[in-house]
Amino acid sequence: MKAVVLAAGEGTRLRPLTEDKPKGMVEVDGKPILTHAFEQLAELGADELVVVVGYLKERIIEYYGDEFADIPITYAHQREQKGLAHALLTVEEHIDDDFMLMLGDNIFQANLEDVVRRQREERADAAFLVEEVDWDEASRYGVCDTNKYGEVTDVVEKPEDPPSNLVMTGFYTFSPAIFHAAHLVQPSNRGEYEISEAIDLLIQSGRTIDAIGIDGWRIDVGYPEDRERAEERLQGIAVE
Repeated sequence: MKAVVLAAGEGTRLRPLTEDKPKGMVEVDGKPILTHAFEQLAELGADELVVVVGYLKERIIEYYGDEFADIPITYAHQREQKGLAHALLTVEEHIDDDFMLMLGDNIFQANLEDVVRRQREERADAAFLVEEVDWDEASRYGVCDTNKYGEVTDVVEKPEDPPSNLVMTGFYTFSPAIFHAAHLVQPSNRGEYEISEAIDLLIQSGRTIDAIGIDGWRIDVGYPEDRERAEERLQGIAVE
């Protein structure tokens, strides 16, 4: 199964750490965030890494070259950062089967293999890892509703009034059907093409999307303090 890693972002909230590098190259516990991602995807059996690059893309390409741990790397260029669904479309020509998708600014110590296993069971057209957060934090994320079978019935991106406190974490599996949905996405109020909207279009078309509860933890490294929290977690230091 191929693995797509989205790493085109500028990381303005991480400055000054990203003044001379893309956020995926910010080091956490001694190595770039992207290296953490690539190592986990290798453990999950990825047979190719398709990496979406943009801001200071040369830093990523020169560092990793054309392979990682004997896994070939293909690069796709997102010329403008217009949202995750827009980024996803840059890899469409490289994907012809089910694939993994990881956001390249997340650090995981969690049950990612459960998501991949669910996709391989052919029960779902997509699956992703979800976690419960404090209600006052839910509006920062893509928020989901699920039915009693764990199937996603609704997804809303950064809602002012969240329908639940269950949020997407940044690790997904999809069939190629997601590309057709991504082509239909219209810009959100933020002016971006949201992946949550593409997922919602899949749901509306009758596709089955499964939510897998996180067992472990993940940190979205969006601010310098998130980097510190991730390092503490990886080093086994207790954090709130």
